[in-house]
Amino acid sequence: MTKADLVERIYSASGMNMKESKAVLESVFSLLKDTLESGEQIKIAGFGNFEVRHKSNRKGRNPLTGEAITIEARRILTFKPSKILKEDINR
Repeated sequence: MTKADLVERIYSASGMNMKESKAVLESVFSLLKDTLESGEQIKIAGFGNFEVRHKSNRKGRNPLTGEAITIEARRILTFKPSKILKEDINR
C-alpha cells in the first residue's frame, strides 16, 4: 500500500476532499516523525509500539576484504505489534 492508496481510503471513508485527505495524512506522518525524532515512544492501542533504540559501537568485518572495522553507534526504529494485531493477522 502506498501513501496515495492511504489518501484514497481516507477520502472514501471520511467525506473530505482529496486535498484535505492528503493534508490529514501528511499531518499524522509529520507528528509521528517529530515524536520519534525527539526520542519519545509511540503507543497505538490495538496496533503496536514504535520506539527509537540506541545501538552502541560494535566490531564487524568488511565482507570483501575480511578486514575488521568498527560499526558506528546509531539510532534504529523498532516496531512491536500489539497482541490484537498479531491475532487479527493470524486469523
